[in-house]
Amino acid sequence: MKAGSPWWKIKGEELIDSPSLAVYTDRVEQNIVNAMKIQPDRNLFRPHVKTSKMPGVQMLLMKHGVRKFKCSTIAEAEMLGEIKAPDVLLAYQPSGPKIQRFLKLTRAYPETEFSCLVDNASTASIISSVFRKVRSTANIYIDVNNGMNRTGAAVKDIVQLFQTIRELKGLRVRGLHIYDGHITDSSIRERIRRVRADFTEVDAIFEALNDEGRGDLVMIAGGTPSFPVHAKRKNVECSPGTFVFWDEGYGHLYPEMPYQPAALVLTRVVSVISKDLLCLDLGYKSVASEKPMPRVKFLNEPRALPLHQSEEHLVVKIKDAHRFSAGDLWYGVPMHICPTVALYDQALLISKGELSGEWPVTARKRKISI
Repeated sequence: MKAGSPWWKIKGEELIDSPSLAVYTDRVEQNIVNAMKIQPDRNLFRPHVKTSKMPGVQMLLMKHGVRKFKCSTIAEAEMLGEIKAPDVLLAYQPSGPKIQRFLKLTRAYPETEFSCLVDNASTASIISSVFRKVRSTANIYIDVNNGMNRTGAAVKDIVQLFQTIRELKGLRVRGLHIYDGHITDSSIRERIRRVRADFTEVDAIFEALNDEGRGDLVMIAGGTPSFPVHAKRKNVECSPGTFVFWDEGYGHLYPEMPYQPAALVLTRVVSVISKDLLCLDLGYKSVASEKPMPRVKFLNEPRALPLHQSEEHLVVKIKDAHRFSAGDLWYGVPMHICPTVALYDQALLISKGELSGEWPVTARKRKISI
């Protein structure tokens, strides 16, 4: 690229089809480095793969010494098994056919130690029965609800559930899992205060359970917003996810975090409608649409105001729209990168301003082979 060109500008952009997802690998790697400065202990760093869903990103993490991962789907877990990730938590309670799929997963990739979540005795008993029949053992983390109110056992029920699961053959309790996605305050001071308040009782129970057992239980806690708080706590495995790509939503809420956008959506002008309106090929099949407008910020035209969106189109208000022509390429930072990535089969790799290849978004599938 020419000296002084914006970091996002791609050489030969006229050859790139749109809409596309572009991953800037140099920036991804810098985000990884910056995250591991916050939590340098590799044993306490368990990134969530739901943001990228790409083996290439996980291999970059492994290159930097990461050995533990967290995921949400069987497909994400299988993707990690395929690259021989040593330790993988399926941060989801399997039910119905997923229990058999989880069993098949553990047997298909013996070099990876898999675990899953449980938040009730009934599901634990079913998993126990399935694994016991084949003389195998499932690694279990008790999922705890300390305010998120999405999944998890109530804090008051943790001890009883722990004791019940511990007596079931075919299960091994590895520790507690607590996702505090309800703590999203922009102020780091407020996040610190709320983590302290919401984890006081959980910490006391965890310590008691550890003292009662062999002292080898693990606590996995938090996501990206609370990551810098949990990183300063003792012996807590942290599991941020969005940091690898970052996005406009988190960038606005958490300006103190040391990450930079590393995945963009590329879109083209398809029609100049009037003096202040134009249309891009960035419909809600191409960028996550669960957020209110604007769902993307354009780096090349930051004052552009997205007005309304349909499946294949995004109408934008901008001064002097006639400056643009059909075919002009725009570069956008999504408000929410995680579900945006899941809309694409592959990502274009950009290194030093040039297209260097593609990565498959392998785990956007519901099923790979298991």
